[in-house]
Formats: sequence, structure tokens, C-alpha cells
Amino acid sequence: MLDFPLWKKVSLWLVTLVAALAAIPSIYNMSGGQWPESLPSPTVNLGLDLAGGSHLLLEAESEEVATQRLQNMEEAVRVAMRGAEPRIRISDISTADERLSFLLNDAADIDRARGILEPMMQGQNLVAEWDFEVVDTQRVVLTPTQRGIDNAVNDAMESATEVVRRRIDELGTREPTIIRQGDTRIVVQVPGLEDPQALKDLLGKTAQLEFKLVDENALLQNVEAGIAPPGSQIFPYAKGTPFEGTSVAVKRLGGIRGDSLTGAQAGVNPETNENVVNLQFDQQGGQKFAVLSTQNVGKQFAIILDGEVLSTPVFNEPILGGAAQISGSFTADSANELAIQLRSGALPVPLTVIEERTVSAELGQDSIERGLLAMLIGSLAVIALMIATYGRFGVYSTIALGFNVLMLVGIMAGVLNATLTLPGIAGFVLTIGAAVDANVLINERIREERKRGRRVVAAVENGYKEASRAIYDANITNFIAGVLLFMFGSGPVKGFAVVLVVGLFTSVFTAVTLTRMWVADWLRKTRPSDINV
Repeated sequence: MLDFPLWKKVSLWLVTLVAALAAIPSIYNMSGGQWPESLPSPTVNLGLDLAGGSHLLLEAESEEVATQRLQNMEEAVRVAMRGAEPRIRISDISTADERLSFLLNDAADIDRARGILEPMMQGQNLVAEWDFEVVDTQRVVLTPTQRGIDNAVNDAMESATEVVRRRIDELGTREPTIIRQGDTRIVVQVPGLEDPQALKDLLGKTAQLEFKLVDENALLQNVEAGIAPPGSQIFPYAKGTPFEGTSVAVKRLGGIRGDSLTGAQAGVNPETNENVVNLQFDQQGGQKFAVLSTQNVGKQFAIILDGEVLSTPVFNEPILGGAAQISGSFTADSANELAIQLRSGALPVPLTVIEERTVSAELGQDSIERGLLAMLIGSLAVIALMIATYGRFGVYSTIALGFNVLMLVGIMAGVLNATLTLPGIAGFVLTIGAAVDANVLINERIREERKRGRRVVAAVENGYKEASRAIYDANITNFIAGVLLFMFGSGPVKGFAVVLVVGLFTSVFTAVTLTRMWVADWLRKTRPSDINV
């Protein structure tokens, strides 16, 4: 137990010093300084309660999911019936009453239509997400099941959460907290951001990009009156466009959605010197865009973003390269913002900010100062008690305590890139207590061994050996609790769990291994006949 060869000493000191040095930038910044950018700077990120920032609660408009599912199923049914051999002709398609119905021109096609539609009506684990019903021998009615709607809303919320995360990451913010709350809500916390307006603007846009053919047969007076021809729909022009205040009719089906985009970059058109967004489609989207442009040369198409028309250019020639460019009176900032939204993906469901809070940096700094003051007072009291009670062994415990704090901060900064919250500071204080508790167990055990008449070396060796068992058992139970908190907790609770778990390893390492090495060196050099412990 007290045998430490040279290679082992060097290894232990190397690990200790590297971890401790990694803590210096974080401690320097927390003390009010500014660590030089030219030097390596692993730092602990501060959470919302310490650095200040913005808290938003977003709620999804889940009704839009059901509407979108009906539209997607309608288009899928049209394509499937058209592609059947021989073709199944249908008419009188309707999405009224939140269900899809259509009329088969030939009642004899019922069985074939059912066979084609059955795979389309099944979702995950072959669960029926649509009910199939035949009315009056020829009308097919597809009604979404509640299970199907719930699955669709859940999938949409999972996708929306990931899109929100990507959009915030594009802003360059560090360690945001983005979690689902309930069935249709998302909590967003961004440390260091005290003006949430730009964030709200970014997250409030669904970024649903569509390319649809303009219905050139629509009468202008009907469009202005809001009357769309059959198979078409009306969209207003966006603000800032040349036709702001007017609308245009576009064909409802057959366009291209922006979900096949692989890239979007803000740029400037060299010919017109206006800000634009350059798009790049994936292979499937590029092929669809090529077919659409080839079949409609000389015709207008509308570029629609979030239900507003940005522009209605003309296909002068087929666009075969899988690339496109959109313009719409953008500024450099708005073009870049749109590019971020398109790169991160469209929100599958609109989100609305229903709660907003801002934590000032001054309040966060006050929390840091009070937390550090509490930790300092507690540490000094513990150090004084340890030295007064255990003498040299108390000094070793105090030094180990200092290395424990430095290693904990260094590992959080350099290895985990973790976020420190106010509960995390509480975790620090708890870690200090755990480390001291380990040393108390060891020292008391050594004292008992001496009272039993063991010699100094035997008493120290047996004290570390026996006490280590109790220390390991206690820390294993704490480790399990910390892992469970991390798995099932969220936000600050996870921050507390990270500090707790990492602190368990550093406190055992410093309180048991390092102090044992120092005591062994002292015993080997001085060979005392008695110890004051």
C-alpha cells in the first residue's frame, strides 16, 4: 500500500498537474480577468443563472401537423393512383372534416386501391395511422387515427427540438439548454444572451421554403378577392417586395419543398448587386427541380417562404445543376439569417413564444461571488479543523483538497467542456465535504491502529487499507445517485450531477492516492518512531 516506485510517482504528479493547470484559465476569468487569446484556454462555461442570459418557452401549433399530414397524404394518393398499372382514375378529392376522401371512377378498382394504400397507412411498428373506409361503393375515406396523430406530433416535436438546437448553434452561442417540456413545448436557455429579440426572430420562423408554379389562368380580380381556382391556393407577397400588398395564385400540388436542401449561403448577385441566398439541392431534389424547370420553360414559378411570396421569376431555361438562387429585397443580415434557417432545416411545426425571462449578468455575478464566498468560508473552517486535529496529516489533507478543486475545474473545462450552474457550485461544496470525509476516515483509522499498538508504518498502511473500503463503498452509492440524476434530470440538475460524479473521482484520487504517496515519502525519509494523528 505504501510502495510507490518512481514511474508511479511521476505518473500521478503528471496527471495532477495537467488537470490542475487546465483550471487556471477558468479561475482567472471568474476572478474578473481576461485570459489571453494567444494561450490555450480550456474554460468552464457558465450557465444561465451565473452568466445571465435568456429563457424562452416555445409552444408548438400542433394543429398544423394534422393539416400537413392531410396534404402529404393527398399528394401521395394522387401519385400512387397515377402510377398504378393500369392507372386508377380518381376525382372529387376533399380534405374537409380533417379526413381525406376521393371518388373512384370505377368501383371495380376498390381492392386494387386498398392494396396500394395499406402500406401507406401504416406507421412505425406497423401500427395503423389511418382508417380505411368505403362509402357508397366508390368513395374512399381515409381518417387519421389518434395514435397516428400522436406519433406525428411527437415526431414533429423531436424534429423541431433538433432544428432549434441547430439554429442556436449557428449563432455561435455556447452550451445552450434545449429540452422538451410536455408534449408540445420546448424550453430554450441561452447563457450570455441578454437581448432575446434576435433569438425570438430566428426561432419564430418555420423557414418552410417552397417552389410552386404560378396559376397563370387565375383571374386577377378573383385573386384580389381571395378566390382561388380549383387546385390552387393564394399567397400574399412578402413585405419589402415590389408587389407588397398584392397576392398571387399558385398550384397547390406538384412543387418542391425546401427539405431537400443540402446547403444555403448568403451572397451578392454580381449582376444586380443585391443580396441573395444561394441554394444547393440534394440529388433527388436536384432531379425534381430539373424536371420542374424543363417542363415549364417560359412559365412563372413562386418562391414561397413561410406562406409569403418572395418573388415570381420565370424559368428561362432548364436548371440542371441542382442549384438555385432566391432574392427578395434582402439586407446582408436578413439574407444571412434566412441562410441559417434554411441550413438548419425547416421547422415541421410553427413555434410561438409563450414565456420569456431575462437574467442579468449582474445577478449572475452576484451568484458566483456568494457561492465562492460560501465555499471559501466552508473550506477555511474545514482546513483549520483538519490541521488542528490531525497535524501533519491535516496539512496533507488540506493540500489534497486544493488539488481536488483544481482538478475538478480542469476536467470540467478541458475534457467535458461542461457548463457550471448555481447547483454546480453546490456540487463543489459537497465534493469538498466528501474529500474531507475520506481523509477523516483514514486519519481516524490510523489513530485506532496506533492505539492498538501497531508500529507507525503498519498503522499507516493498515489505516489506508481498511478506510479505503468504506470510502469506495460510500462513493459507489453516490456515483449511482449522480448517474441517475444526470440520466433523468435536466438543466441545472444535470449540472449538479456532472460536478458530483467528476468530484467523486477527483476526491478519491486526491484524498486517498495522493495523500498516501506523500505520507509514504515522508515515512521513508524521516522514519519517525511516533506520529501525531
